[in-house]
Amino acid sequence: MKHILCSTMKNYKKEYLPKDIFSGIIMAAVSIPISMGYAQIAGLPAVYGLYGSVFPILFFALFSTSRQFIFGVDAAPAAIVGAALVSLGIESGSEAAMQYVPVIAFLTGIWLLLFYFLKAGRIVDFISTPVMGGFISGIALTIILMQIPKILGGKAGSGELPELLRHIAETCKEISWLSVVLGVGALLLLRMAGKVIPKFPAAIVIMAAGVAATMCFRVDEHGVVLLDAVEKGLPKLVHFHFAGIDLRQALGRSLMIAAVIMSETLLSENNFAMKNGYKIDENQEILACAMGNIAAACVGCCPVNGSISRTSMNEQYEGKTQAVSVVAAITMAAVLLCATGFIGYLPVPILTAIVISALMNVVELHLAVRLFKVSRNEFYIFVAACVSVLFLGTIYGVVIGLLLSFVAVVLRATNPPRSFRGMIPGKEAYYDLKRNRNAYPIRHTIIYRFSENLFFANVKIFQSDIENSIKEDTKVVIVDAAAINSIDVTAADRLEMMAENFDKKGIRFYITEHSENVNEQMRSLGIGHLIEEGKVRRTILAALQDAGVATPGTSMESEKSPVIQMPWQLEIPAAVHAVHEAMIPAEEENTLEEFAWAFGDDAVEEMEKKVHQVMEQIHRLPDLERLADVGFEEKLKNWHSLGVLDEDEILRRMEMHLDELPENLRGDKKVIMQLIEKRRRKIEQQLLMHHPEILDHLKKNRERLERRLEKQNPEAARKLHEWERQMREK
Repeated sequence: MKHILCSTMKNYKKEYLPKDIFSGIIMAAVSIPISMGYAQIAGLPAVYGLYGSVFPILFFALFSTSRQFIFGVDAAPAAIVGAALVSLGIESGSEAAMQYVPVIAFLTGIWLLLFYFLKAGRIVDFISTPVMGGFISGIALTIILMQIPKILGGKAGSGELPELLRHIAETCKEISWLSVVLGVGALLLLRMAGKVIPKFPAAIVIMAAGVAATMCFRVDEHGVVLLDAVEKGLPKLVHFHFAGIDLRQALGRSLMIAAVIMSETLLSENNFAMKNGYKIDENQEILACAMGNIAAACVGCCPVNGSISRTSMNEQYEGKTQAVSVVAAITMAAVLLCATGFIGYLPVPILTAIVISALMNVVELHLAVRLFKVSRNEFYIFVAACVSVLFLGTIYGVVIGLLLSFVAVVLRATNPPRSFRGMIPGKEAYYDLKRNRNAYPIRHTIIYRFSENLFFANVKIFQSDIENSIKEDTKVVIVDAAAINSIDVTAADRLEMMAENFDKKGIRFYITEHSENVNEQMRSLGIGHLIEEGKVRRTILAALQDAGVATPGTSMESEKSPVIQMPWQLEIPAAVHAVHEAMIPAEEENTLEEFAWAFGDDAVEEMEKKVHQVMEQIHRLPDLERLADVGFEEKLKNWHSLGVLDEDEILRRMEMHLDELPENLRGDKKVIMQLIEKRRRKIEQQLLMHHPEILDHLKKNRERLERRLEKQNPEAARKLHEWERQMREK
């Protein structure tokens, strides 16, 4: 197994060492209050939290592929174990608890080993970013609410949101105001330091200040709770006692804990990995968790888990590898051997503030804001995942998160992106008619693009869209199936029925652009005859040509009589020529093609950028006279992706920027104007040849453009008109 050990420390760079050592010491220091508190929640003496911060962390570091994730005693497993003790009537800290808890940890490790062999790590592939973000945020908020009573001078809470709020309300009845001052003050200092001096180890300084406050001012005599003192010495190996333990009940509890550990750790690790640009091996992380829990059981500790709060702090202090965990474990061992004395002087409110500050960085408020702006459905999924963790707990939060992810997939598949397509004069591609104002339908033809696999849940939408678009003069229906990679039997039957209905109405029906495997599926599903009948074509163009030209020399020639004319005639509404220009503001009149489609409201700004790019190329040209022979458009290479109306507008905008030419090119202004005019005439010739019906529209568009440009830049327009007048007089 050498090839899977210490993977994050392979090819270790010596420049990582200072930050890894520093961050490891920070992790050990912060783990002292956190692990001791969670050990007590799990029903163990506080010192066992420190024991769980030595060998379990080392074993996790040996097997983990995450560069920065920190393992240790954490909230969710501790809370589940504590709840199990209560339900069984086992007193916290008793001999029975100290026998029961390690058995649960051991069984948890065995379950995780089983998950590893079953390759259950793939579960995270089914969890979306909104679900992951809501889940992590819910856990962070839950732990923050658990910690708040300790700021107030009480004990940590447990349970879900209602229980946590009730516990906070009860703690408020006996507030220690000095605890509040210390805790809130420390929290404010940490947040300010994180923004002003993020690399400064503010947590260590504040902990030292807390020890000093206890020693100098005896804050514990004024209602401030201190950490319990612990005995010196490393943990000893324990012997498991299965006698007297209900194994069926223990197996059920440990299975729940193992599922929580796997889900929470993998979700969190993937979240940090994505943010920091590296990948993890999910299945190996399950193995690392298993080894960490077995190690925890061997020293008598409760189940252990990945820690979001400590990992967030590790990220803040730029720990690079799992060497951080190794340093943290060694530091904790040194504390247990030599320096347990100072632990009893640490004020709980200050240490709680350190934990809360780290957790505040984990709550993904920025993701919630982003989702609210760009996708309300995904925002609601984020909120649902977060709220489910807060109200129902981690395990139910995982289940609900998975269900929400599947619901999102189903909703997206059953209501996929789809559009009707047409052509832009002078271009050969097919464009969304709604998003391109200068794209027009081909006369008598419907081109429909469906961007999802076709199956029983969405085929009705597919059929309704097409049938509702049929007009009295429709003669051809073409399905652009480029995004359809599979069909099921329900969809196959529906396609066959649609083809039959269209045949009865005299409408040609084609399925095009799909991959070869869809043809294989059609044959296996019993609708291969559609291919033989010519209803399946490789491209949209092939379908158009089939509908527009009879097939000579075949028995089907009479059936294949042309139903549309070549070249394709576009349906240009009369209203296009009758727009009341005065009603359209200069910056809002959308007469562009690619720019309007790609940039929306920023189309004009992007058009200006394009103009400046062309002008810069002109500046670099050595010989404008020779350019006229080579060809303006070929030399500048800026027209290959533009429609004719886009290009026509760029040419006019270039003319308005000719005064920006450098001194050495001012004398060539006339040459450039001639080249622009030459290109403009070529555009008109192309339209006259392929789409004469649009030429008049182009001329009217130029008139509207002129008025827009005069409003946008009146001074440049005035100079250009004056220069053009002078040229005409000459």
